Amino acid sequence: MSAKHVIAIDLGATSGRVMAVAFDGARLQLDEVHRFPNIPVQTPSALHWDALRLWHEIALGISGVSGAAAIGLDCWGVDYALLDSAGDLLGNPVHYRDPRTDGAMQWVFERMPRREIFERTGLQFMPLNALYQLAASIRDGSPQLDNAATLLTIADLFNYWLTGSKTCEFTEVSTMQLYNPTLADWDRELMDAVGIPTALLTPIAPPGTVIGAYQGIDVILPACHDTGSAVVAVPAADENYAYLSSGTWSLLGMELDAPILSDAAYAANVTNEGGYGDTWRLLKNIMGLWLADQCRATWAAQGKRYSFEQLTAMVAGAAPFKALIDPDDPLFLPPGDMPARIRDYCQRTGQPTPATDAEVMAAVYISLAYKYRYVLEQLIAVTGRAVEVLHIIGGGSLNRLLNQMTANAINRPVIAGPAEATATGNAIAQFITLGELGSVADGRALLRQAEDLRCYQPQGSAAWDDHYARFCALMRPPGGQA
Repeated sequence: MSAKHVIAIDLGATSGRVMAVAFDGARLQLDEVHRFPNIPVQTPSALHWDALRLWHEIALGISGVSGAAAIGLDCWGVDYALLDSAGDLLGNPVHYRDPRTDGAMQWVFERMPRREIFERTGLQFMPLNALYQLAASIRDGSPQLDNAATLLTIADLFNYWLTGSKTCEFTEVSTMQLYNPTLADWDRELMDAVGIPTALLTPIAPPGTVIGAYQGIDVILPACHDTGSAVVAVPAADENYAYLSSGTWSLLGMELDAPILSDAAYAANVTNEGGYGDTWRLLKNIMGLWLADQCRATWAAQGKRYSFEQLTAMVAGAAPFKALIDPDDPLFLPPGDMPARIRDYCQRTGQPTPATDAEVMAAVYISLAYKYRYVLEQLIAVTGRAVEVLHIIGGGSLNRLLNQMTANAINRPVIAGPAEATATGNAIAQFITLGELGSVADGRALLRQAEDLRCYQPQGSAAWDDHYARFCALMRPPGGQA
């Protein structure tokens, strides 16, 4: 370890890690101290995050690192936690995949028009956004809001337990569809229209803020939204790029100086999320490797325990372009028997039904690559910005076959890596606050020198072009969830 190292806590939808990240002035060294599963809990009434178990694992991981200069935590977005007047948690937070939000979007639009909500928030319309989760609680008469004194994002629940500070970090807040970028504050008028108590709100803190200490170690807010931290670690040299944060979710976007709230952005149903250093992430959420994870879990329950390497090999050996899916069809959002749902989707759309596990996985991989192209074209149309290369970061950057398929589909080079982008970006933000790095650009320059970056050039793009119209025909009309 160098004299200066920090703790980066990275909570994902399926697992969490506590990382020790050292910086010697020339390179970053990441060491995984503690990894743990993030297993949701289904009760008779709802699907919950197990916040208490996650806190136990966070504290355990921190105890395994000595001499750290700071701690930073990043997490998924959209979800929230409620505290009572004594500062105690009012029940385990509900998971964004819980079906309680069924019908909640329309319920909200009856109280404020959809177009006005986009003008106010600039966010992609998805039923999992906190706006609709809170609306569902109000619609259904949940007593929790009546008993609540404070609303925190999930990341800020753990920041509160670390420091006692009741604040909400900017990049996390920006994912909730409750933040107004024009006002640079919570949108209280929107919340009043829906009936969300504004007395629950806390101050919004920017990334880079030191909010307190845990056992004598400063707690620094990185970009607390995991994608916000991951984008800090995109090893780009100029602005003519797009990024794809690839994991359970795929988030494809561009880094901009300001949100785009135009009619074209609204029609494309893109999202404007806050980033580190007064930047904005114009992006779209795509279902991502959740599809493969759920297929793998279903087959494992049937006694077929495929490794990820085996799944990839199955795709490589399957006939391409037989069947295609829209990865973001609502059918695929909840956990469950994903292979059966994929076959049902293909039957419903008049396509050949995948007959084997390999053909199911081929439909997933090829459709993801096509969805990346589809969304990239939307982003280019909305921004007018040229894209010369796509940077794939996160755990999905290790999937060489999907990376190559993506390069083929978009007919542009793909640069893959770093795989640990979220923890790396989290640490870079901490080192900037500590004065060890001057800027995000300095951190990205370090990452471009890393040996684990891999470049994929397009191959056989003409064949991908031949089938792209079939994929586009599956997309729902603009303004939907596609």
